[in-house]
Amino acid sequence: MSADQAMYHYADAYKKLYKRMPKDLRAVDSNWVIVNGARIQVEELEHLTARLLHEYDQSIAQKKNLVSRLINWFKQ
Repeated sequence: MSADQAMYHYADAYKKLYKRMPKDLRAVDSNWVIVNGARIQVEELEHLTARLLHEYDQSIAQKKNLVSRLINWFKQ
């Protein structure tokens, strides 16, 4: 995956989870990017993106669980 593609995927995942765009995200070259002041490899950014998406999925599941519990409580 290219640095530009990895940054796009990271920014999308970051926006989903935190409801805002990341502040410092730029490519150094085809293998390195700057994320929040830290220089990391594109492969590490892909891993970080996967973790953000996992956290986002967990937050959605928690919200669904809460809504289900509230609906069940109101049914009683």
